[in-house]
Amino acid sequence: MAQRRLTADDWSRAALGVIADSGLAAVAVEPLAARLGATKGSFYWHFPNRDALIDAALRLWEQTRTDAVIALVEAGGSPTEKLRVLFTTVLGHAAAGRLEGGLMAAADHPSVGPVVHRVAARRLQYVVQLLAEAGFGADEARHRALLAYSAYLGQSQLAARLPELLPTDEREREAYTTQVLSVLLSHE
Repeated sequence: MAQRRLTADDWSRAALGVIADSGLAAVAVEPLAARLGATKGSFYWHFPNRDALIDAALRLWEQTRTDAVIALVEAGGSPTEKLRVLFTTVLGHAAAGRLEGGLMAAADHPSVGPVVHRVAARRLQYVVQLLAEAGFGADEARHRALLAYSAYLGQSQLAARLPELLPTDEREREAYTTQVLSVLLSHE
């Protein structure tokens, strides 16, 4: 049975998996090739070096975990409905916690830092926009967005390291999301 030809995205996804599992320093051509059942030649067909792979992996992360999520949320209705879709989506990605943590831990790397900063700023600004549309003033929307993003990062760490502390079934996750939104949207 013939093996399908790997794409640059396959290599990028594998690199993101290694970052999630073992950190940025563990991203290396030979172990990735072994993980994918490929040769180093396949890697070099797509990338001139490790740095190019890391750049491609970061673009893929930004596209799938920020651009695609915002596009999904924007298909919704009212600002409150959009916030519900956003929180349901991001809080439901428990497996992403390891990756988010791995990327945050590598934020001092010259290639990773600017991307992590840009993504975090974009995510925060998007939540600020939704909260402003929901009727909060600029300062209040910014403070609440920061609270929401901090909670998301904390949830990501719990999902990665102590998942048993988080809601496990669908009904419990939905109740948790409702409570988060209630706190975030409270005018008290």
